[in-house]
Amino acid sequence: MLQLVSSGLVGMWLNLASVENVPATPPAQAVSWQGLSWLNPAQPVEPSVEKKIAQYLQTLKAQGLNPEQQAIWLQTDDNLLIDRRGTIPIAAASLTKTATSLAALKKWGMDKQFETIVSASGKISQGTLQGDLIVQGGGDPLFVWEDAIALARSLNKLGINNVSGNLIAIDKFHMNYQANPQTAGELLKQALTGINLPPALLNNELRDVNIVKLPTAPTTTTTQPQVKIAGKVIVASAPPTVITPLIRQRSLPLIDIVRQMNIYSNNEIAQILADSVGGAEQVMKIVSTTANFPPAEIQLINGSGLGVQNRLSPRAVCQIFRTLHQTLQPANLNLADIFPVAGIAAIGTLKDRQLPAGTTIKTGTLNQVSALGGVMPTRDRGLVWFVILNQGTQIAKLRQQQDLLLQSLLATWGQVTPTPLVVTKRDRAPAYFGDPDRQIAIVSKPPS
Repeated sequence: MLQLVSSGLVGMWLNLASVENVPATPPAQAVSWQGLSWLNPAQPVEPSVEKKIAQYLQTLKAQGLNPEQQAIWLQTDDNLLIDRRGTIPIAAASLTKTATSLAALKKWGMDKQFETIVSASGKISQGTLQGDLIVQGGGDPLFVWEDAIALARSLNKLGINNVSGNLIAIDKFHMNYQANPQTAGELLKQALTGINLPPALLNNELRDVNIVKLPTAPTTTTTQPQVKIAGKVIVASAPPTVITPLIRQRSLPLIDIVRQMNIYSNNEIAQILADSVGGAEQVMKIVSTTANFPPAEIQLINGSGLGVQNRLSPRAVCQIFRTLHQTLQPANLNLADIFPVAGIAAIGTLKDRQLPAGTTIKTGTLNQVSALGGVMPTRDRGLVWFVILNQGTQIAKLRQQQDLLLQSLLATWGQVTPTPLVVTKRDRAPAYFGDPDRQIAIVSKPPS
């Protein structure tokens, strides 16, 4: 029988009628690790709920879909409510990113920052670096135009306006979601020189729903920084023997990277993180062990969910959600801090969705798959964890029916107002692209 993480949240629903009186800091049992407890056998579900599930499947059948190919898993913290093909690995699309999220947080912790080191191989004379500029990546999956421009500004402050040699890209340097170091290096050179930059940069230039959009950090100067590079972009496996480290660029904290990845369902970030963890095999191993479900219920070929070969059972996805939620609680955070929440802002994958307010979710979409999972706070059942995996090509209709099903279930179990603190996003310092506070000068004055 599947073991599930006991969240210790039952007491939070003893007085939901006066939820305003819940203290700002969750009680100890809500933020401490509770260990593992057995999931109770399926309990009799209200006839009205059984009827709603049957109606949902009948609606899909009327749309030409086979009800036997649709999977649904519903549970509370302790009890299984609905199991429709719940233990069978099924194409899960971007719900795969829940596994990548857990593997990354388990490996590095939520405060991990990937470091990019910028060094010089020569001396500086009259504003020119007489040598090469070396950029050694540390796996930052969210280094973009604005960060490169901030880097140019920092180099200018160190007295570097020109580079007589090459730009050398080393190791895991990524930029604008490009994992190929040659491509990333060319983008960095373009940004440093300031030539043909997109007028509005990343936030508006790339309009795809999967592109992360963050505000650009305010700067005290309005002039465009510039570092002209005379040479080429060269990819190397190791830096030159003699170099002088200049600047340490830190990424956003991992929890912010994971949050943006999930809000926008960004495939490139997910793949970079999965590769850094050790690849799909390592992700599967970490996740099945950490979330304590049978390894056979997770079958991945990548970290993003691209491809129907990425398969997860609904039960496994639900277990991953709950383990993530529990993992974050000691830091006074929860699932809403790394996944989008309906009713907060219609951004990223929440655009055009009509999900119950306060529901924390992750979506997944392929040509033949529409997936939805997360947690919905209810009056009568407490936290209801759900996973819906639909196989079919009518994506818009499948999404609509998923939303209607959750709305219907919430109408039965009752809405909680306001959303309980245990599933409410905490206030954190805002994340910025190009934040100068994430750049640290290693030397006060480069060699001359």
